[in-house]
Amino acid sequence: MNAPLLSSSAPIQPKYVQMATRMAALIESGAFLPGQRLPSVRDTAAQEGVSISTAMQAFRWLEDKGLAHAKPKAGYFVRKQRQRIALPLVGQPPPHSVPLAPRSRSDVLDREGRNLMAVNLTGYRPRDSQLFDEDRLRVAVARAARLHRRTLVDYSNETGTQALQNAVAQRALHLGCSLRGEDVVITASCMQAISLCLMAVTRPGDVVALESPTFLGYLDLLESLNLRVVEIPSHPRTGLSLPALQLALDTQPIKAVLAVPTLSNPLGAIMPLTEKRALVRLLAQHGLPLIEDVVFNDLLASDERRRAVKAFDQDGTVMVCGSFSKTISPGVRLGWVEAGRWKEQVTTLKRVQGAATNEVMEHALADLLTQSAYESQMRRLSATMKARLQEARRWVSAHFPKGTRVSDPPAGYTLWVELPVAVDSMRLFEVAGGEGISFIPGSLFSATGRYAHCLRLSFSGAWGEAEKKALSRLGQMAQALLEGR
Repeated sequence: MNAPLLSSSAPIQPKYVQMATRMAALIESGAFLPGQRLPSVRDTAAQEGVSISTAMQAFRWLEDKGLAHAKPKAGYFVRKQRQRIALPLVGQPPPHSVPLAPRSRSDVLDREGRNLMAVNLTGYRPRDSQLFDEDRLRVAVARAARLHRRTLVDYSNETGTQALQNAVAQRALHLGCSLRGEDVVITASCMQAISLCLMAVTRPGDVVALESPTFLGYLDLLESLNLRVVEIPSHPRTGLSLPALQLALDTQPIKAVLAVPTLSNPLGAIMPLTEKRALVRLLAQHGLPLIEDVVFNDLLASDERRRAVKAFDQDGTVMVCGSFSKTISPGVRLGWVEAGRWKEQVTTLKRVQGAATNEVMEHALADLLTQSAYESQMRRLSATMKARLQEARRWVSAHFPKGTRVSDPPAGYTLWVELPVAVDSMRLFEVAGGEGISFIPGSLFSATGRYAHCLRLSFSGAWGEAEKKALSRLGQMAQALLEGR
C-alpha cells in the first residue's frame, strides 16, 4: 500500500476532535441555527459509540471555538454569532488599460523574506511541515536518480519526459480535461509556463486582461514583458465578471486574458461552470486566448467546481498552466502547460531560452502523481484548510474594526480582508512589522494601486495560539489607525 502524500508523522486527530469538527460543519452550514439546542452529551456519546467524557471533550472543543455554550441543566446550545461576516465589495477598476510601473511589490516580499517575523501571514506556498511528507518525496527522488541516472549526464527532452507528460494528462482528467501527454510541455514552474504563453501570444505594448484584484506575481511578470493591463472586476464568490470582460473586449485592443477561474488569488473565488463555458465561447468569438492557471484546482478535491475552463475548450483557445507545488510539495517547482493552438510557439520559446527541466525530478514527480493516495489526501488537505480558514474568518470578525469584510473561499490558503476605507494597509504593514507580524498590503494586488484599505492573510504556515494572538493584535492596530492614533 502506498504511503499518504501528507506527512505520515502527522498525528491522527483524536476522536473528540473528529466529532466536534463534524458538528462545527453542521453549525457553519446552518443545519443548527443560532440559539438552537444541540444533541445531548449522552445521546451524542451513544450515537458515536464513545464515552461520556469523550463526548464532553467534543462539546468543550466547540465552546473553545466560540460555536457553542452550555446552559446549566439544559445542555449545549449554538452560540449566537455576531452579525454575519460580510464579503468584500466588488472592485471597480478603470475601464481603460494602464502601463505597469514598478510598485515595489518584489521589494516588499524580499524585505519580508530577509526578516525573521514572529508570525508570517504573507506567503501562499504551504509552509506547515505536517502538510507534506518529506520522507516520501526524498524516497521518490532517490528512486528516480537510481533508475534514471543516465539523465544526470545528458540533455533533457525539450518538452519533458514522457512519464511526467502522461502523469499530468492523467491528473487532468480530474479537471474534466482530455489532454494528450505528447501535447503537454513541462516547465520549471507554473509561472514560467504562464510567461511562455504570454510571450507566444503578445508583443511588448500589447494589452492583457486579468482579474482585479489579481495575483501580484502576475503584475511583476507583465511588467517585465512590457505589457499593458486592463483590470476586470471580480466577485468574491463567482470571480471574473463576464459582462465587464465583454465590455473590455469591445472597447480595448486586448490580446489575451490571464485568469485563475478556480480559487482565484487573492479572492478565492470560483467561476460557476456555466460561466466557465460562457467564457470559452466569448473568447472564441473574439479569437483570443485564455491563459488559465489551474494550480489550485486540486484543492477542491471531489468538488465538481474544480473543473477547468479548458474542459469546455473545443478549438485550442485555452492555454492551461499548472503545477503541484501547492499539493505535493512547494520544493517541487516543476510546472506544465498545454498551450492548445500555440503549442509549437511555446515549445520553441522554452528551447531557445534554454529553459530545460531536471529529468530526475520529472520522474520523481510522475511517480508521486500516479500513486493511488493522491486524491484521498487532497480531500484531507482541503478539509483541513477549510476548517482553518473558517476559524480565521471568525477570529478576524471578532477582533478587527467594525465594517471589516472577509472573503469566504471553500479551500485554499488565504483570506482577502477589506478594512474600513480610512485604514491604510501599507501603514498597517509597517506598524505590524515592528511587532514581528507580516502580511501583504492590498495595493500590491492591482496595477493601479487600488485596494489600499485591503490586505491578504495567509494561513499556509503554522496555525495556533501565536497566530491567533497576532490576528487579535493586528485588529487592534487597524482600530488604532482608524481612530487616528
